[in-house]
Amino acid sequence: AADASMAARHVDVCLLPEMNISLSKLLDYVASVMQKKKHAVVVVAEGCGDTIVQGSGETDAGGNKKLADVGPFLKDEITRHCKGLGIPLTIKYIDPTYMVRSVAANASDSVYCAQLAQEAVHAAMAGYTGISVGMVDERYVMLPIHSITAKGQRKVDLGSRVFEHLMATTQQPNMEP
Repeated sequence: AADASMAARHVDVCLLPEMNISLSKLLDYVASVMQKKKHAVVVVAEGCGDTIVQGSGETDAGGNKKLADVGPFLKDEITRHCKGLGIPLTIKYIDPTYMVRSVAANASDSVYCAQLAQEAVHAAMAGYTGISVGMVDERYVMLPIHSITAKGQRKVDLGSRVFEHLMATTQQPNMEP
């Protein structure tokens, strides 16, 4: 969500699971953006659900924690808040849960993917298992799956330059309670 928001350059609010978010501050900020610009783009990262709304604590068939569906909740809360302030709005809610989250592949992407496929086939035919192929320092390499998954989930450091860049790009305020 952070990368997509910075690349799009027209996002007004980007919410990440690492952020501690005050719902009232968020609603007030979205309302102020609506009053100034007459539109607002809000991006909510998957995993933000449990930071804004309490999840059920259930798990799916794969053992992954089922997250609260924050999208419809925020849509309803923003609508209620803005209508209460007399701000006319129509929300276009897009849930890209399992959609490809990027632009169409260009020629370079296609060549890269073909090369990865070829490297994977070569590794399989050589008898390697438990690996993935990727590019490291401009070389195609075989990477053990355990070394890739051992790091856990990627997280955005709220003190990092990436986060500062996100905040500067969206121009959103700190929404901590």
